[in-house]
Amino acid sequence: MALKERDEFSGQLTTGHEWNGIKELNTPIPRLLWVFLISTTVFALVWTLLMPSWPGINGYFRGLLGVDQQQAVRASLAEAEAERAAWSTRLVSEDFETLAADASIVSLVRQAGPPLFADNCAACHGLKATGNAGYPNIAQAPMMWGDEPDTIAETIRVGINAGHPESRLGQMLAFGRDQMLGGEEISQLADYLMELHGGPVLEAEARAGAETLFADNCAGCHGSDGKGMADTGTPNLTDPFWTYGGDRLTVRQSIYNGRQGTMPAWEGRLSPAQIRLLALYVLDLRGALP
Repeated sequence: MALKERDEFSGQLTTGHEWNGIKELNTPIPRLLWVFLISTTVFALVWTLLMPSWPGINGYFRGLLGVDQQQAVRASLAEAEAERAAWSTRLVSEDFETLAADASIVSLVRQAGPPLFADNCAACHGLKATGNAGYPNIAQAPMMWGDEPDTIAETIRVGINAGHPESRLGQMLAFGRDQMLGGEEISQLADYLMELHGGPVLEAEARAGAETLFADNCAGCHGSDGKGMADTGTPNLTDPFWTYGGDRLTVRQSIYNGRQGTMPAWEGRLSPAQIRLLALYVLDLRGALP
């Protein structure tokens, strides 16, 4: 019987296999690995017997424990719905003043509001509701349609320039594109708005002409003082918040081409309770909740 060769460095027997001068050692499998393999195999067999596992012709093996994960999920959803029912009913039935004065409701708004806002509103208004280009800052800027909670909830419900039959409607005229004003007049108005925001001071004659242009063409919507009108949803042109940008070029483009913002109508997409919760959350972002 031939003696098996031993590796001179490790003292382990070799298998007799050799590749390019490298000899394979006949090293035994570690006991820890055997323990792991046996234990996981036993666990898999036991789990297969206890829990739903193998498919059959008309169903599947339901396991000795009779666990039904679908029923567990349905029960969990029913439990969550029951927990929500109490505050959902309150959100729909109670007035905003009462809700805002209730610490438990305010706590709920601060817990449930951020994910609800992030899922439905943040794509346009930003996670902190400070707005993106073309979408207003609703955390700090004056609300174009009013900042009363019922008004905010109504705006969320019906949208702006949306397909809802009760949608709020708003559109700024395209004074240049539709040839209502000439290029020089549009520039005068842009310069006038820039002056209101700390831009170059106009000469008295130029300011007087711009004020006349503003009164004749803009004041009907934005008010004689330029502070906007909630009845028509027109923005305040004197505050530091611009929806489309406050540089002169962008302001001139707005006057020339007009603007028509849109907001989806969330009725049907969100429940009445969720709409009112979002209204409260917007108020909280604006610092209006205690």
